[in-house]
Amino acid sequence: MNSTIHWLAISFSIFSLSSTTHLAQAQQATPATIRLSPEDQARRQYGAQHNFYFLPPGKTGEDYQNAGFFGGKLRPYLASNSMALRELDQYKRQKTFYLIDKGLLVGAVGLYGSQVFSHGDPVYFNTAQQAAAGVAAVSLLATIFINRHTNEHLKQAVDNYNTDLPRAHGGAWPRLRPASVGMAALYGRPGLALRWQL
Repeated sequence: MNSTIHWLAISFSIFSLSSTTHLAQAQQATPATIRLSPEDQARRQYGAQHNFYFLPPGKTGEDYQNAGFFGGKLRPYLASNSMALRELDQYKRQKTFYLIDKGLLVGAVGLYGSQVFSHGDPVYFNTAQQAAAGVAAVSLLATIFINRHTNEHLKQAVDNYNTDLPRAHGGAWPRLRPASVGMAALYGRPGLALRWQL
C-alpha cells in the first residue's frame, strides 16, 4: 500500500512539473520582446528621421505597428521599465528639437524669399536676408547634431526593455526550472529525476 502511494505521489509530481515546463515553453515560444522592423533596427547615427515600426510583445509576423513621431505608441509597453522610459523621453526631446530646427529653417528661407521683391527691384543680400541666411546656416548645422543620436535613443529604449525581461517578467523561476523531468530507481525504490541544463 505504501509503495502504491509512493508511486502515485511521484507520478503526480512528474506530471505537475512536466506540464508546468511545457506551459512555460509554450509561453516562451511567443516572444515577449519588442522587435523593431529590420530596416529600423539597421538605422545608425544620422539615420532617417521617419517613424519607427515595431512588433509588440507576443506578436509575430510582419504586421509592424507605427510607433508615432515621438514614439508615444511604444510608451504603454515600456511603462514597467524606468530606464526604457528615460530613453524614450530623450527620443521625444530630440524629435522636438528636430521640429523646432525645421521650423527655423523654413522660416529663414521664407524670410529670405519675401525680401527678394519687397522693395520693387530684386534684392538678394540685404540686412534681413543676411540674418535669414545666418539662421538657415545655423539650422543646417544644428540638424547634424540633433540627428546624431536621435534614433539611438529609441533603439536603446527597446533594448533596455528587452534586456530587463527576465527580471521583470517571471523572476527566478525560468532559471530554476528543470530542463527535463523523469523517474529513476534510487536504492531499489522509484524516485523523481530532475535535470538542469547549465
